Amino acid sequence: MDGTLFNIQRFSTSDGTGIRTVVFLKGCPLDCAWCHNPESKQTRPELFYNAETCIGCGECAAVCPHGQHILVESATHRYLRENCTACGLCANACPARALEKCGKPYSVEEVMQEVVKDRPFYEQSGGGVTLSGGEPLFQWNFCLALLKKSKEEGLHTAVETCGYTKRDITELHPLVDLWLYDIKLLNEQDHKRYTGVSNKQILQNLHKLDSLGANITLRCPMIPNVNVTKAHFTALGNLANSLQNLKEIHLEPYHPLGVDKAARLGKTQAYDRAEFLSKSEFESLAKELQNAVSVSVLVL
Repeated sequence: MDGTLFNIQRFSTSDGTGIRTVVFLKGCPLDCAWCHNPESKQTRPELFYNAETCIGCGECAAVCPHGQHILVESATHRYLRENCTACGLCANACPARALEKCGKPYSVEEVMQEVVKDRPFYEQSGGGVTLSGGEPLFQWNFCLALLKKSKEEGLHTAVETCGYTKRDITELHPLVDLWLYDIKLLNEQDHKRYTGVSNKQILQNLHKLDSLGANITLRCPMIPNVNVTKAHFTALGNLANSLQNLKEIHLEPYHPLGVDKAARLGKTQAYDRAEFLSKSEFESLAKELQNAVSVSVLVL
């Protein structure tokens, strides 16, 4: 069984307990306006193109089987994309690394070969493997197979998910030691407006897992002028207090790195604030949330 990944990140310390290897799966059912990883939305492989680093050498045009790279006057390069299959031949040929393939098929065995390399670090630190994305549950069968193999290897497993799936999420419960559960917006209309989908399925799946005793940490992106509001923090506190097995709440300040990534994919990010969100901009709200809940509230 093959899945499509866009990265395997080793030695992560912010995606679950201890030192972890994070497996990033492509594909997501949400279309968040501020997406930090726009290269993860599509399941298929894609190409980044950075015009600023292109030197106009023409190596990409020479190898492209579909004529999607063209040199015009003054050695100016045009990347057409329309019939691009993201085969990656151009990226391999580019001496300036202006082109980069994003997304590659992996078998379960190939992923696990990378993951188990750092077993000693997992054992010493209490770490393991984390499936992230995109949305790992979007590639359901591949995600399930990775989790089963990880447990066969005796690894601690974590899944970072938006929770939006119509599959029976409880099927994964015995295979997941830690759920890093994204909560973006709790007002349903706002959730539809900024992510393209309702949050009803997300909240339903969250409560299903909680009823089974799942180990849950809420991961909450902080987006200025979207959810950095008293109303959202109040709703977040109410949700937290309704869960029996919540361990922590993580607040993740907005960063604009997705804006540049989207541009290199030939797309425009709907939410394009150029500035990072500083902790001071929501510090008082974070303190109020901490006072309202019994679990730790951490700013990542």
